[in-house]
Amino acid sequence: MRMKICLIVACLCLSVCGAAGADPGTKTANNIKTINRVFQPGEKLTYSISWSKVVEAGIAVMEVKKGNVPDSGPSYIFLSTTRSVGLVESFYPVRDSVESIVNAEELSPVVFHLQESHGKRKRQRTMTFDRAKGSVVFRLNEDPPQTYAVPLRVQDALSSLYYMRTRDDFVVGKKVNVDVFDGGKTWAVEIHVLNKEKITTPAGTFDTIKVKTYPKYEGVFMHKGEIFIWITDDARRIPVLMKSTISIGSIVATLTKMEGVNNP
Repeated sequence: MRMKICLIVACLCLSVCGAAGADPGTKTANNIKTINRVFQPGEKLTYSISWSKVVEAGIAVMEVKKGNVPDSGPSYIFLSTTRSVGLVESFYPVRDSVESIVNAEELSPVVFHLQESHGKRKRQRTMTFDRAKGSVVFRLNEDPPQTYAVPLRVQDALSSLYYMRTRDDFVVGKKVNVDVFDGGKTWAVEIHVLNKEKITTPAGTFDTIKVKTYPKYEGVFMHKGEIFIWITDDARRIPVLMKSTISIGSIVATLTKMEGVNNP
């Protein structure tokens, strides 16, 4: 049981990256063009990670920064960092850093980079997107790079959460489809809009929309599993609570602090 608890922080997923009943392909093209009125550079969201809201396992921070990529123009830099605390830190230290740079106008990724350190295991994953060619170069650790065809505005495992926040077609009982490239495949993600709930966290009380995904592939911080996300039912679409069910309970990420957010 102790080792299972120590693995908790390594299992957290802070991105809505999963396919619910969808097969991978490269011609789905579900990602409609959106306009970002939701987040801005300077936004910083801090989460407490716990096991079944009982054992504190880690702290995660998601930030939006301003960038400017050569040949791509104005961009956003999405940065997600996770570190273990307490018992997990003593037995299974975790340090994760995920960066996604996206074109500010198209909200499509340019470069994705993941660095994982879970105990003694370390891993790197890099993806470089070429919108003009409709392709992505994928590289895992020191393996030879591989090139894949991808649909327009395909997202990576981190940018997909921010892209989802800019969608304005969330209706209870409906599905929102998002294309996400990960692990050498493009997945047609189904985000199920379940209901509306009032949620209280250390950051405040929020009216939220509850959505669900069920990943068929490995996300940024976790392996496959059912994921629920509560996002604010306002123009900001801030994720205030994220929960992933596992065999021994659930992994919960709770918003504890938000900085640089737009007014509701």
